[in-house]
Amino acid sequence: MINIATSHHATPSFSEYQATRHFGSLNGLRFFCIAAVLWHHGPVWVGLENAPRIAMRGFVGVDFFFVLSGFLITTLLLREASAHGRFSLKGFYWRRFLRIVPVYFLVVTMVAGYYIVIKGETQYLTQLPYYYVFLANFLTSDIPLLSPMWSLAVEEQYYLVWPLLLMLLPGAWLIPVLAALILINVIAVIGWLTPLGIVAFDAGPLRFAMFNTTYAPILIGSVVALLLHRQNSFAVLARLLGSMPACLLSFLVVLALLQWLPDDMRGWPNLALHLAMAAALVTIVVREDNALQPLLSFSPISRIGEISYGIYLYHLIALHIAGIALGRLGLGTQVWLILLVYCVVSIIIAEISFRTFERFFLGFKHKGWGRVSA
Repeated sequence: MINIATSHHATPSFSEYQATRHFGSLNGLRFFCIAAVLWHHGPVWVGLENAPRIAMRGFVGVDFFFVLSGFLITTLLLREASAHGRFSLKGFYWRRFLRIVPVYFLVVTMVAGYYIVIKGETQYLTQLPYYYVFLANFLTSDIPLLSPMWSLAVEEQYYLVWPLLLMLLPGAWLIPVLAALILINVIAVIGWLTPLGIVAFDAGPLRFAMFNTTYAPILIGSVVALLLHRQNSFAVLARLLGSMPACLLSFLVVLALLQWLPDDMRGWPNLALHLAMAAALVTIVVREDNALQPLLSFSPISRIGEISYGIYLYHLIALHIAGIALGRLGLGTQVWLILLVYCVVSIIIAEISFRTFERFFLGFKHKGWGRVSA
């Protein structure tokens, strides 16, 4: 692992950025993303009177996860191609499968089994197959406790298509193609494609519609990776966003937008927010000694960020458990206590899962198809 040790006043170096194999602030960023999601699904903000708008927007933690994911996946693929002349599609899909699918399938199967087999709610059999083929983002209704799985569907659809485009398209086409896809995503959400006859349609329990800007943030993250991978564009971004003040300012801009953007953020407001998130991401990856590094690399914060995928998968189960347990103790109306207990239970379950079930599969990550050729 090589870390950047750039002077606080120096412009970040492209060679040091390229040499960095571990971005030390990203797990800290994941912590705040998952904290926002836990807050959003908790019971506190719903009952707050005259709550600031930002308190009602914890769902954007998923958007920031998308930006981060698009950046990191694309960066890894670009660096593998630079080191070996190309990247391995089989290796990429194998590593993503091991990281994403086993624990995801475990959670889907457990929850579906609980509702369909144990509780006998067989009406959910119609939806179940679509979770396994990652089409949950198009379901018109969800199996209880599985509503967050739409975001996993978005990620898997991205993983399926983007590496192929990255491999097949000429380098000069990549950013224009991504920009076009982002634009199409935004105008589809606004409804500007309807006059062209491109409308939503139903297929069984699925409704194929661009219900929100779900693909734009992950594609924006990919654009960031491409720009930082090229020396000229890296130099521009490093000058603009590589200073200590820029780091603090960029995250303040994200917070300000969360408070001041209109209630309906679909379309251009969401695009503005995602671009601000992308700028904030740049500030913490172009230099390891960024202004937020002490906070983002703080060990407990970093660890929770590291297991945030598991927390995301398990957190509604933990909320269900906390609600039932505290309800039986006569504490079912103590919303702050429910929030605390369900967050702690989410972390405990995710930590156990990471150390046991997930680690078993991750042990195969660099074996077989996952092995990178020398």
